[in-house]
Amino acid sequence: MEIIRFADREHKAFYNQMLTKTRNRDAYHQAFFYAMGICAETRRNIYALFDFKEDGIKPEGLVAAWQTGGTRRLCRLAFNLWNGWTEEGKENRSTPYELFDCGFAPYFFEAIRLRYPEYCRSLERTAPHIFAKAR
Repeated sequence: MEIIRFADREHKAFYNQMLTKTRNRDAYHQAFFYAMGICAETRRNIYALFDFKEDGIKPEGLVAAWQTGGTRRLCRLAFNLWNGWTEEGKENRSTPYELFDCGFAPYFFEAIRLRYPEYCRSLERTAPHIFAKAR
């Protein structure tokens, strides 16, 4: 297994805990829980964002009072990586231009790599210095 770059110890612990809880380590779960674990707010509010019983996202969590501009971006990326979800009437808020305009952007690339490992393998071979930092 390839090394994953985490924001901090809590991010890594959350990621592993959620994959254990769902008993699923497919690319969808890995990318989703990796993204949701990037910041403390989304970790604390994971039950407002993911339905563990139905094993699916809860987009209605985007309008919660605790959400900030950055956490909304994070959630939109995670939801989109889960199943291609975009907010109806606000699809433009799910573009890279909108999503990556925050401090979480370096970790967004890692979430994308987790979701699409078959397309990102060559990146690690050709540019290992990019993926070697802060692991």
